[in-house]
Amino acid sequence: MTTAAQIEPEFAIAAQPPVPIGNSKLATMALGGADLAPVWNGLVGRVNADPNDAAAFLDLATIAYIQGRPDDRALLRARAFKLTRIFRQPSATGATEVNRVLAFMSPGHYLANMPIEFLLEGSSVSLDMVYAVPGLPLPKLLPDHDVAFVAVAESDENQSLLRELAVFLRCWPRPVINRPERIARLTRDGTWSLLKSAPGLVIPIHARIDRATLKKAGFGQLLIETVLEDRTFPIIARPLDSHLGDGLCKLDDAAAIQTYLQERPEPEFYIAPFIDYRQQDGFYRKYRVALVDGLPYAVHMGISSHWMINYVNADMKESAEKRAEEARFMANFDHDFAVRHASAFRAIADRTDLEYLPFDCGETSDGKLLLFELGTNMIVHAMDPPDIFSYKQPQMEKVFGAFQAMLRKRGRHNGPHPVVQLDTSK
Repeated sequence: MTTAAQIEPEFAIAAQPPVPIGNSKLATMALGGADLAPVWNGLVGRVNADPNDAAAFLDLATIAYIQGRPDDRALLRARAFKLTRIFRQPSATGATEVNRVLAFMSPGHYLANMPIEFLLEGSSVSLDMVYAVPGLPLPKLLPDHDVAFVAVAESDENQSLLRELAVFLRCWPRPVINRPERIARLTRDGTWSLLKSAPGLVIPIHARIDRATLKKAGFGQLLIETVLEDRTFPIIARPLDSHLGDGLCKLDDAAAIQTYLQERPEPEFYIAPFIDYRQQDGFYRKYRVALVDGLPYAVHMGISSHWMINYVNADMKESAEKRAEEARFMANFDHDFAVRHASAFRAIADRTDLEYLPFDCGETSDGKLLLFELGTNMIVHAMDPPDIFSYKQPQMEKVFGAFQAMLRKRGRHNGPHPVVQLDTSK
């Protein structure tokens, strides 16, 4: 019998990967106002005592991101990945039947991956995360699993990795959820091509445009209508791969393009016609919905007097009236919003062909679903304080339960073996 001392380090890591505190726990602590300095100091003490503590390095990287230090995050993640590229979020203590999931992750920035940990924390799912680096082979030994999940999100940076994973997972010996070649199609212009003819859905044309061409439009040397299929100002512009409203701006005329480019240094952008989705009371409403196994689930709703909404700037925490409307949206979703937009939801599910996909949307004045953007990296979480958002916890448990049930249904139990040796040379 092989003793623990005889197990190769790679095998040992695959059998029992390091367990970090994790993104979901640290983000929840930070959102709740906890001081992360003592956690940071404790982790620094761990790596000083053991320079091979990969989990501590990964947690330090997460805290660095939360604190707005992306360069430090990158260095700390690199230290962690030199030690191992496999990490584990264990199932809940006392879980009687554990479902084993192996998630393929990108080593890129924070939004380069689906934040899958938020959907599985405290569940009966044991989550192993393997970070795939373009051009480098995966570890030869990986934790065995019932189902594989591609958590790598679409971005320009991740396209090469998604292509590699598509080849690598073509003949994978376990079921694969969210196939990489399907994720890769979800660029903003690719999403428009995929869904522009979907029934019950309005999606404005998105055009990818380089800086020089956009500059020509700003000086009247190019009509914006030639890029946007006869649609003209006002338009929306954003840098390529931007998220959370970074660089997102409404431009009312060509002169506004000139001002915008003076403020934004990026080489490429997406532009789209602006659609005024303000409702009769003067407010804009943006909804986040998650498709799980083809079925829609309410995630949140933001209400604002400004067209550019994210949940933070909508002041939902400060307004009891807005929260009451969001609570009604969630309570009535299955027999109201989901019914009114059933054809659009079916079209999105069928055409993207992904088992899990969240997206942000609104409603047009004539009652159609207006799609803003979709992407697996959208955060679906239960971090809002329950004393203020008491209605959200049951709804998020419903979403998480549906996601975990989908994993169980599509997985295949492979016995008790902790490690599987796979041909990672493909």
